Order: sequence, then C-alpha cells, then structure tokens
Amino acid sequence: MIKWKGTVWTVHPLFVLIMLASVATGYFTELLTLFALVFVHELGHVAVAKGFGWTVREVKLLPFGGVAEVEDGSGVPAKEEAIVAIAGPLQNVWMAAAAWGLGQTGLWSEEWSQYVISANAIIALFNLLPILPLDGGKLMNALLSRTTTYHRTLRIGARVSLVLSAGMVVFAVLPWLHGGQTGIQPNLLVVGLFLLLTNWTYNRHIPFLFLRFLTSRGLSASRHLTKGAWALPIIVSKAHTIASALRLFKRDSYHLIVVMEETGQILAVLPEQQLVNGYLEDGKPDRAVLELFM
Repeated sequence: MIKWKGTVWTVHPLFVLIMLASVATGYFTELLTLFALVFVHELGHVAVAKGFGWTVREVKLLPFGGVAEVEDGSGVPAKEEAIVAIAGPLQNVWMAAAAWGLGQTGLWSEEWSQYVISANAIIALFNLLPILPLDGGKLMNALLSRTTTYHRTLRIGARVSLVLSAGMVVFAVLPWLHGGQTGIQPNLLVVGLFLLLTNWTYNRHIPFLFLRFLTSRGLSASRHLTKGAWALPIIVSKAHTIASALRLFKRDSYHLIVVMEETGQILAVLPEQQLVNGYLEDGKPDRAVLELFM
C-alpha cells in the first residue's frame, strides 16, 4: 500500500496471484510491463479526476486496470464522469504510439514493440467494454443518466454488466464444454468471475447507492442554484409516495415536484430538497408526497 498525494494505491489480490504465477512461468518481465501500463492508465483517471476537484481516496490496481474509490462519486456531473472514464484508455493510446515509434527507430526490438502495442490495445479495448466497474461501464452509466432517471440507470447498468460478465465466463469455458483442444481459458475465466461477483454485489447494493445519491443532492442543488439552471418539473398525483417520486430524479437536473389532481389542478409545488429531507429525516418512503405539506 502506498499513499501518494492524498490517494492510497493498493494492488488487488487478483493481481498478486497473477504476479506469483508469472514468476513460476518465467513471464515476470512481461508482467512488470503490464503493471506499468495499468499504473499509467490509472494515473490518467486520477489526474483528470483531481483536475475536476474530485477527492480520490483509493485506487486498487487490477490486471486489466483499476478501481478508484471516489468521495461523493454519485454527486459528480455525468459529463465529468465520462471524461474521467475515457482518460484511462487515452493513456494506452499514447503509450502504444510511443512503443511503435521506439520500434521504428530501432531503440526497441520489433517483437517487444509489438508486445507493448498489443498489451496497450488489449487493456484499452477491454476497459471500454460496457461492464461495471470498467471504463466502458462508467461511460454507459453516464450516457444512461442523460436520458433516464438515476435509479433506472443503476438498475440497467447492473443488469447489463451481470449479463455480459456471465457471458464472459461462458465464453471462457466454451471450448472445454465442446471438447476442444484449447480447454478452459483461465485468465478470461478468472476476470469474468471477478466481474460477475463484483456486479452481483453492486446489484444488491443499489438501494444503498441510491441513498448515497440522495444524500449528495444537497451539494448538487447548491451547485445548480449558484450558477442558475432550469428546473425540471416532476409531476405526481397526490397518491404518489415519496419513494416513487424520488425514483424519478435525474442525475444532472434540479427538480420541482408538482402535485397535481387528475383534473389538472395543482395542489402543491415543492423543491426537491424538501422531498429529500422529508425522506431522510423520518425514513418513511411509503408516505404520500402531499403529506409533506400537512
């Protein structure tokens, strides 16, 4: 574990196992190169995140990238999350270009240059898969949050990630199931199982993740009010519960909740802070929204 500029850097046990396996098989140099590529990949994320003023508490390095723990991650704008996510693969682009240049000038052997180019391409393309917590999964969630509610974004992201992770596991064992000569692909199987378990846990934690999103709405509301922004109305009936109204919140929007009769008569209008505070203070999500005025 290393702490550098306020961020704790750790190596995931999965990476440690692969390191030990590489020593046993004589591929330690290749693994050190992979470690360096992954480290620079993550540096790209951290540098851009801190440029936006994020607090990055910890980065866990994995064989294919890393997982960053960000303070108030659910409260950052989707645009910033997308830029931070793409910053990692962009590091692999310039490193691959540098490897090609070193190979062309003869400073590196053609074989080693091709290895580094291939390793960068694999890391970048793998991370762009739409699976959480990969960069592609974060890009997927950032895009979804621009078009649908945050609660629905969490659910869709988890389900897509679970399906694709399971597909990766099946693909890893498919040659073995068909009696092929290659057998099980162990690296892909281990990574697929890791992602499947991670997203299974993520799916179970959606209520907690949504609650964290709600607790960050105060800061988000202040940001909107400071710079001035359009309010996106949420229209509900008087029978709507607080929980059902909260699930209509969008990530980058400020909301006014309009309680309306079926005839079109407006019964009440309240800012989103009042709805969120009403939920967080008494913890009764099944209360009707209209009760907040009584």
